[in-house]
Amino acid sequence: MTPPAPPPPPHLDDYNGIIGQAQVDALSFLARDLKGKTIKMVNSTALGGGVAEMLNRLVPLLSELEVPSHWDVITGGNDFFEVTKAFHNALHGNKYELTKAAQEIFLMYNEQNRARLEFGEDMVVIHDPQPLAQVRSRDKTSASWVWRCHIDLSNPNQQVWEFLRPFVERFDAAIFSSQPFARQLPMPQYLFYPCIDPLSEKNKELPDVLVQKICDEFGIDRSRPIVTQVSRFDRLKDPLGVVQAYKLAKKYVDCQLVMVGGGANDDPEGAAVLQEVKAEAGKDPDIIILDLPPWCGLEINAIQRASTIVVQKSLKEGFGLTVTEALWKGKPTIGSAVGGIPNQIIHKLTGVLVHSVEGCAFQIRYLLTHPEFARQIGLSGREHVKENFLITTNVKRWLLLFRILEEAKARRGA
Repeated sequence: MTPPAPPPPPHLDDYNGIIGQAQVDALSFLARDLKGKTIKMVNSTALGGGVAEMLNRLVPLLSELEVPSHWDVITGGNDFFEVTKAFHNALHGNKYELTKAAQEIFLMYNEQNRARLEFGEDMVVIHDPQPLAQVRSRDKTSASWVWRCHIDLSNPNQQVWEFLRPFVERFDAAIFSSQPFARQLPMPQYLFYPCIDPLSEKNKELPDVLVQKICDEFGIDRSRPIVTQVSRFDRLKDPLGVVQAYKLAKKYVDCQLVMVGGGANDDPEGAAVLQEVKAEAGKDPDIIILDLPPWCGLEINAIQRASTIVVQKSLKEGFGLTVTEALWKGKPTIGSAVGGIPNQIIHKLTGVLVHSVEGCAFQIRYLLTHPEFARQIGLSGREHVKENFLITTNVKRWLLLFRILEEAKARRGA
């Protein structure tokens, strides 16, 4: 339960063996005209969730390319994060009545953070809705301001979206994770796929003896099929639906279910959802529920590598980096056909897509009884990640966007 000392971040040259020297050289070339230019990243949590994981790798790599990058995390009380969690769910389409009190809490904490933070960089990137009102500082800076939205905005609650839209419209650019998420906005919009770091604790290659040791510690039997979902305990990840799908599949095929979850500092609902999952699981000895802290990347890596099938049965999903992680490890992966998951899972080629509990149960049964098909889609999934969803590709996109914004700024100045 105590965070270990983080390993030193990998250097660019460490990726040669994965993407090749030519791709590493291309990053240095793109950064050449940006040397000395600075970037600030702002989000709402340093621990837990895909955004924090990506920033933890992106910031050092940009800095190594001599594009100094800084990462600030906004602060707030429980009332602020309860409001922003409600906003998060509402922007995914949930019903929500926006009150004056919620608006005031959102604006009050954003103003407190705005008074604390400084924005002297050349590009400021605000991640997701929580720190959105920091854009009120835009006119006092010469920076290009970018809103990086990691969530599914394809069908947002209109009250919440209309409250947030005026802030969004003040940015110079917006970035979304999937094509359907884009909105009608007055600024250029860009498609950036989220990414994983293949050299992180969660994704690096592991010796089988370590995988076995970790499975033994958690009581996971590697001699029998293992079905796993790794996600925060969040209702939008549908953990109860995963348990129900497992129970249906278990009538026909032998398997264990491993539910690996945890919380994030900006998500106050995790403990309640964990209790719901435990109640749904009942006393089934083949359901293993693990509530792990955010720094347990190595343990998650081992469990994913030991899994026969990985599931991501989200009801809504901005992208689903746990899908990316599973595909990178060559695992046959079942994902809901929502949000950014279909960008990763091409049905029956890099994985399989489902639309219901029953569909998920059928695919668990099918993959466990057709191991050669499962192996082939696992191999294809890994190649798909290598081409599109690694941190090095993400660095390339940021460098290209930064160059575009700097050129636009120079034209405005001229």
